[in-house]
Amino acid sequence: MSIGLTPYLRFAGDARAAMEFYNSVFGGELSMMTFKEGMNDDRPATTDQIMHSSLFVSRGVHLMASDTPPEMNLMPNGTVSFSSDGTDDADSVPLQKWWDGLSAGARIDVPLATAPWGDSFGQLTDKFGVTWMFNISAVRS
Repeated sequence: MSIGLTPYLRFAGDARAAMEFYNSVFGGELSMMTFKEGMNDDRPATTDQIMHSSLFVSRGVHLMASDTPPEMNLMPNGTVSFSSDGTDDADSVPLQKWWDGLSAGARIDVPLATAPWGDSFGQLTDKFGVTWMFNISAVRS
């Protein structure tokens, strides 16, 4: 059995821009549906906003998002965390690339550097207000 965790992010009108940015960082397959397409919603405030989007990067790495209609409360997004398990040094390559990509226009909360526990750790808040933590494990021998 394989289990994956899929963060679902909610935005206040910029889900399309956020998901297109994440697609440029992570790659993968992006699909989006507007409120007009999904619910035949003709309200000017929501018709072109994203009702549902899905960015499938790879097995176990899947990101979903939507815009929040004005009548719903916009809840803050939590923190999305990436980590490797220390069994393959090659895992550091995509994680470093994703850190670099998300860093564009971001606030670096904790620079990516060697942490006291021996792994590389960093935290940033991207230009859409989403916080990302990275733990790139040192390969254990």
